[in-house]
Amino acid sequence: MSRLSTRFRLVFAISLGGLISQAAGALAQESGTGSDTKTSPPPDAKVRKTEDEWRRILTVDQFMVTRLKATEAAFSGQYAQGHFNGTFLCVCCGAELFSSKTKFDSGTGWPSFWQPIKKSAIARQWDYSEGEPRMEVMCSRCDAHLGHVFDDGPAPTGLRYCINSVAIKLKPVAGNAKPAKGKTKGPKKRAPSTSENQ
Repeated sequence: MSRLSTRFRLVFAISLGGLISQAAGALAQESGTGSDTKTSPPPDAKVRKTEDEWRRILTVDQFMVTRLKATEAAFSGQYAQGHFNGTFLCVCCGAELFSSKTKFDSGTGWPSFWQPIKKSAIARQWDYSEGEPRMEVMCSRCDAHLGHVFDDGPAPTGLRYCINSVAIKLKPVAGNAKPAKGKTKGPKKRAPSTSENQ
């Protein structure tokens, strides 16, 4: 048998296998046994999308911050000031990131939290883009850039997760659709460091 016919059979088998797989997936969706593309992936499953897919589902500002690591202007975000009741989710994949109970007024112009909802919700890596190294924080589920973490936060952690408002969305506590009025409650803040916040 010639090399050409062997190669042709291999390509044909791969193509046929792909078509069968697609057809099986479509039939499973129609019968309700397959995964629904409108449902969220399991809570700890890694979410991966192409740049074009992210562009289609995010606003321009959300895309610039979460996928290209830009920073929103200080005091411009909807969660920068005030107290909110609920859970802050990743705007890209919906993963739970921060509880409103850990939000505090840092005076920096960005939403600040003294700890994530769980340690595994946040990924960290060094950011050298501004000359002085900073610890970048990202959603561990979809790698969305959220902001940075600094060691000038309040007790009990001493940390300040400085997060871009456009990178998160609030899931309010049931029956509490509006943010609470007044100053942010929570632990007393420590003075910010001299290093730039974002």
